[in-house]
Amino acid sequence: MIDDKPFSFWPWFGRGAFDALSFPAWTVAFALVGVGSIARDVGQPLGSAVLSTLLVWAGPAQVIFYGGLGTGMAPLAIAAAVCFSSIRFLPMTMSILPLIRRPKDSLLWQMVLAHYVAVTVWSEGLRRLPNVPVEARQAYYLGFANACVWLAALGTGLGYFLVGALPGPLAAALLFLTPIFFTLSVSGGARRLADWLAIFLGFALQPLSVWLVGESFDLLAVGLVGGTVAFLVARLGDARAAARQGGGQPA
Repeated sequence: MIDDKPFSFWPWFGRGAFDALSFPAWTVAFALVGVGSIARDVGQPLGSAVLSTLLVWAGPAQVIFYGGLGTGMAPLAIAAAVCFSSIRFLPMTMSILPLIRRPKDSLLWQMVLAHYVAVTVWSEGLRRLPNVPVEARQAYYLGFANACVWLAALGTGLGYFLVGALPGPLAAALLFLTPIFFTLSVSGGARRLADWLAIFLGFALQPLSVWLVGESFDLLAVGLVGGTVAFLVARLGDARAAARQGGGQPA
């Protein structure tokens, strides 16, 4: 545990925000600078760019959204593409909500909590929340996530005014900061063989997945196959460890 002091919402909220602002939130903010530039490039107002970060809160989905507007895609087609690109958040939400929800939380409030789930919030949450007292986890999570969201919104607004001054390759490189940080964060939290196996399979299966299912569903396929294999390996290892431990005990 981080400490044993009695729970108070705002100190833990502030601690979560401080931890986010120490580095993770900045990677998200710099990544979404490119979204602001794309929004202005397709003729959308500043408010739309910033609001997309606050409401959509998913860089790839925002790029798809503004790319669709720029190419004249039908609204329903844009909505479907954004939806499919965000399917990856479902297993993330399912894995982190048990750490933060409370027994009396309403479904509506759990949906609010789920809205904050993104790659950085999820990976850092899984790593940090187990060390936070149970009663303080929700406050810590909200502080961490809000710091990421609002700093990212500021980064989006900054990117809106950098259009023309921000070369296309640099904007793309900034978007790539999030997967780099995600990889480092997940690797830093890996403790078991199954954790490293999941990371390895994610990289190894990606080219094959693109070839087999296309770029629209490649990440979903890789996560499903690689995650399932790693999970089964972990279960097998646990079963063997339990069998050895049981076999070593006297009758």
